[in-house]
Amino acid sequence: MSRKLRGAGETAAPGPAANAAWGGRFAGGPAEIMQRINVSIDFDKRLYAQDIAGSLAHCAMLVRQQILSTADGEAIARGLAQIREEIEAGRFPFRAEHEDIHLNIEARLAELIGPAAGRLHTARSRNDQVATDFRLWVRDAIDRLERQIQGLQAALIAQAERHAGTIMPGFTHLQVAQPVTFGHHLLAYVEMLGRDRSRLADCRARLNESPLGAAALAGTSFPVDRAMTAAALGFDRPAANSLDAVSDRDFALEFLAAAAIIGLHLSRFAEEVVIWTSEPFRFIRLSDAFTTGSSIMPQKRNPDAAELVRAKSGRLLGALTTLLAVMKGLPLAYSKDMQEDKAPVFDAADTLELALAATAGMVGDLVPDAAAMRRVAASGFSTATDLADWLVRVLGLPFREAHHLTGALVARAEALGVDLAALPLGEMQKLEPRIAAAIFDVLTVEKSVASRVSFGGTAPANVAAAAAEARRRFL
Repeated sequence: MSRKLRGAGETAAPGPAANAAWGGRFAGGPAEIMQRINVSIDFDKRLYAQDIAGSLAHCAMLVRQQILSTADGEAIARGLAQIREEIEAGRFPFRAEHEDIHLNIEARLAELIGPAAGRLHTARSRNDQVATDFRLWVRDAIDRLERQIQGLQAALIAQAERHAGTIMPGFTHLQVAQPVTFGHHLLAYVEMLGRDRSRLADCRARLNESPLGAAALAGTSFPVDRAMTAAALGFDRPAANSLDAVSDRDFALEFLAAAAIIGLHLSRFAEEVVIWTSEPFRFIRLSDAFTTGSSIMPQKRNPDAAELVRAKSGRLLGALTTLLAVMKGLPLAYSKDMQEDKAPVFDAADTLELALAATAGMVGDLVPDAAAMRRVAASGFSTATDLADWLVRVLGLPFREAHHLTGALVARAEALGVDLAALPLGEMQKLEPRIAAAIFDVLTVEKSVASRVSFGGTAPANVAAAAAEARRRFL
């Protein structure tokens, strides 16, 4: 016995005040302010490609399950293809009276193919429809961002390879601590970004379940094949519980959390760019492409790209906080509050894509001043740890004793106004007679970085090898 529907989904044209999507329950239309707060087409029209893809998959499944006739299925598919072309050509008439992207497309489909358009919504609801569209959109955004992060890693690795042996100061508490290399410093960000990509991949894997077919909240009485639509849309499986399928926004929260952490990493790098380009440091120079001037001070070169990347992280944190606040008190299943889920996610994705592009541009553009970096790296008694290590290694002192003695030698050098490499041997021997002239072999910044050969250390040979390995792991 055929299960094809002959007239299901057909509705009368709405009156001037009524909304056809709400059906016969409502005789009048909404207040003007209700319409303004209810309408989402201004931002959710970005879901058009995902909405059409979901509708095509749903239509094909309805036809195969004999819920929809082949003729109606073909008409719907043709109409949806035309709508996609109209939207991409900028000819589609988005209308506020249709509220959202789903009803705008459905209304246009009805104009194009007539009553058959109403049959497309059989066995689905806007609840599972938007949940499916949104997952598809976030999945596409993750794929775009993953490629961008990889591009930023490539720029950092290329600079690290060029500057595997370029000495700079390593800081703790923003105080000169020990010499490192510029390449080693940049590779630290490559590792951060690698974790960022891993978080996005985890988010993608968890979101890749299809809500389509969960309908409003309880599933459907029609013999749908949810596995078919899930596979057609590239999902791994259908979501297991219909209530959860339509009300879950964990995937959006995870995406925003990952985006906020990425933004944090970009902000940390941007802060360093701001510091490095400042007059007291002058570690790097950015070209006119990533700096701006002053309206009153003609000598200024401001690192505005870095400053704006630093600021954008605040928007990402705000987006996460916004959606957490929206979701925290919602009972199952769908609530209209969830209409507010898309704006922060769209804004976060846009913000992050721009910040990643700007950061990659700055990384490729920057030129380090090796002399300036070495000069600071040699200041602040930065090889004191090397001196302490020598006392342990050569004289056999316990490290705590060597640490105390090194502190006393630093104090003596400071009193004489010299660095450790210039502290006379006689002065050292007043505090420890066994110190020999060989100690000066470890007190230059070059010797210091070259000695840091432990795995993950800053020795130039290590950095070159680490850059090559990062290429293999990430690019």
